[in-house]
Amino acid sequence: MTKKFDFNQGLLELEEIVKAMESGDLSLEDSLKHFEQGVKLTKKCQAALSEAEQKIAILSADDNYQTEKPIDGF
Repeated sequence: MTKKFDFNQGLLELEEIVKAMESGDLSLEDSLKHFEQGVKLTKKCQAALSEAEQKIAILSADDNYQTEKPIDGF
C-alpha cells in the first residue's frame, strides 16, 4: 500500500532543505543530495496541486460554478 503524500509536510521539508542549502555549511556532495531531494519533493508537491486543481474543476463543473452568477440583492 502506497502512503499518500502529505503536501504540508512536503512544503516543510522543502523549507528545511532551502535553509540548509542557503547556510553555505554543506559540502558539495551534501548540497547535491539536498538538491536532488528538493527536486523530488517539488515534483510531488506539483502533482498534489495538479490533482487538487482537477478535483476542484470536476466539482465546479458538477455544481455549475464555472460561470459567474450575480448575487441577488447586491
